[in-house]
Amino acid sequence: MTQQPAIATHTKPTMVTVIIVNFNGGDMICQCLGALQRQSFQDFIAVVVDNNSSDGSVASIRLQHPEAVILALNANAGFASGVNHALRTRTQSPLVALLNPDAFPAAHWLESLVTAADAHPEFAAFGSRMYSDDAQLLLDGVGDAYHVSGLPWRQGHGYSNGTQHDREREIFAPCAAAALYRLDALQSVGLLDEDFFLYVEDVDLGFRLRLAGYRALYVPQAGIQHVGSAFVGRNSDFQVYHGHRNLVWVFVKNMPGILFWLFLPLHIALNLVTLAWFSLRGKGQVVLRAKHDAVRGIPRYWAKRKSVQGQRKTSVWAILRQLSWNPFTRFE
Repeated sequence: MTQQPAIATHTKPTMVTVIIVNFNGGDMICQCLGALQRQSFQDFIAVVVDNNSSDGSVASIRLQHPEAVILALNANAGFASGVNHALRTRTQSPLVALLNPDAFPAAHWLESLVTAADAHPEFAAFGSRMYSDDAQLLLDGVGDAYHVSGLPWRQGHGYSNGTQHDREREIFAPCAAAALYRLDALQSVGLLDEDFFLYVEDVDLGFRLRLAGYRALYVPQAGIQHVGSAFVGRNSDFQVYHGHRNLVWVFVKNMPGILFWLFLPLHIALNLVTLAWFSLRGKGQVVLRAKHDAVRGIPRYWAKRKSVQGQRKTSVWAILRQLSWNPFTRFE
């Protein structure tokens, strides 16, 4: 990977670094940066990591948003690697926000997250209230949940924006499409796992943060509109493959102690049901390839597991209390 000269520099440290990973973001990336310009909280720097886009979006950013720092890579390194590149080379702020290029924050989004971080030093990660429509009637999600079987989901995805989501509460992990993290917490767990490339890497990160003793908070005032899968296609082969390969690796790497062996039969059953479900929808070969590659990667992830579990500070029972038992809560 190579880094081109940034188009903007800052002479003093900022409170927040907002990292956006772009790959052929088209008009949406500029719409996203425009929403950032209108934030009520302005003590931040926007860093766009471009994964070798070919659609002219980098030129549009330079023209329309010269305030943004651009880190241009010479290949598509994926989301996790792109974020890590920015964290290692351009991030000194105590707080780091991750934002997808198809996510458009409301004016008080960043202010709400920073206010929550100031008010709750016991939390290290903060999730947004994500909407899927302009009218804010439908939710895209209010935080990531993780089932004992190893199935992750965005809580409330596709359902009404009800009053039950108006209060702050602890969540398993925030969705990295729009989230805030303490930099020292990210550094302590080794940043994102670059082998994931794309999808479920935020759940893996959230799990590792929990194992290390950190907690995550849902901030209902931090509203954003999230298109979701705008560039790879919802339920595309790419999305299905990476999502269903990576969820196996999350379980193998992170499920602690006796819980791994206790819930392993459920995890195997989940993968078999998933294969059957997608086979009925014409994507059986994609999921089969995902599971095949996931199994081939288990030796590597077992080695990673030893490192992660060796640094665990949270008890098995504390982790158990944060796992979801009822899969039907994903429909609330």
